[in-house]
Amino acid sequence: MTTCTEFAVFEVAKKNLEQVIKLSETLFSEINAEKKNIIAHEILVKMDNTEEICWHLTWASVDAVKTSTAQWSTYPSAKAIEALVGKKHYYGHFVSAI
Repeated sequence: MTTCTEFAVFEVAKKNLEQVIKLSETLFSEINAEKKNIIAHEILVKMDNTEEICWHLTWASVDAVKTSTAQWSTYPSAKAIEALVGKKHYYGHFVSAI
C-alpha cells in the first residue's frame, strides 16, 4: 500500500491562527477516529508571512484520502475550519514517483 502526501496552503488571520491550529489537530483526530488514516502530520507557518499556513499530511494510502475526502462534511471540525480560513493558495496530493 502506497502512502500519500498532502500539502495544503491557506491564509489564516493572525487572530484566528491559534484556533485553526487547535481545530486542525481535532480534525486529524476525527479523521483517525475509526482507522489511522493520517500517519503523520505537520502544521507549518510561512517564515515571511505568519498568516499563511500549511498542512503537511502523510496518509496511510490513496484510499484513505478518498474516503476522508468523501466524508469531509461529516467531521465536526471541518465547518469551523472552513469558516476561519481565508484564501486557499494550494491543495494537492502526491505519491512517490520512484
